Formats: sequence, C-alpha cells, structure tokens
Amino acid sequence: MIDLVIIKKDGSRENFDRNKLLVGFRRATEKRPVGTEDIENAVDAIERELRRKDTIEIPSKVVGEIVMRKLKGLDKVAYIRFASVYRSFEDVESFKEEIRNLTKAARK
Repeated sequence: MIDLVIIKKDGSRENFDRNKLLVGFRRATEKRPVGTEDIENAVDAIERELRRKDTIEIPSKVVGEIVMRKLKGLDKVAYIRFASVYRSFEDVESFKEEIRNLTKAARK
C-alpha cells in the first residue's frame, strides 16, 4: 500500500498516520455516546476516501474537512469540540455562529 503524504499548513509534509486520526476522534468524542466501533468505522472511511483521491499528497485542510463531516454525522457535540480547535475560534461569537449553523442544518 502506498503511503499518503499530508501537507501541513506550514508546507511541511508528513506521512499519513491513522493513529493521529483515532486520537483526534477519541479526544473529540470523549465522554460522548459514541462507540469504539463507530470511531473505527469513521476512521476507516476517512482513510478509504483519502486513498481514492487522484494524488498521494493531500493538504491537511482536506483531511480536517472530512473529519468534521464525519464527526457531524456521529455526534454534534464532538463535532463542535473538533471544530473549535480545527477552526481556531477567536471568540465566543465565532463559536456561537458555528452552533447556529449546525442547528440550522439540523432543522432542514
């Protein structure tokens, strides 16, 4: 299996590390009603999606967006936890705006 390379925000590169995804999911879903199997399945799905891309070099932003999409489907609180770190909310208003967007989407 060919190694994927993740291109970080600063331009540096590192090999894809499935364990980093697992740690991030576990941190986001800590004390939430999300089972280990659900986390494993989400990480498996993310890795499959990344491997289907036309390139082995993938920007970390792409990985982060896929992770957020998977978390949103698993648990909204875990999604907000991850988004708050990933998007580096600068203030409470940014945090509130993300929650408003999430609740709007849930109503549709």
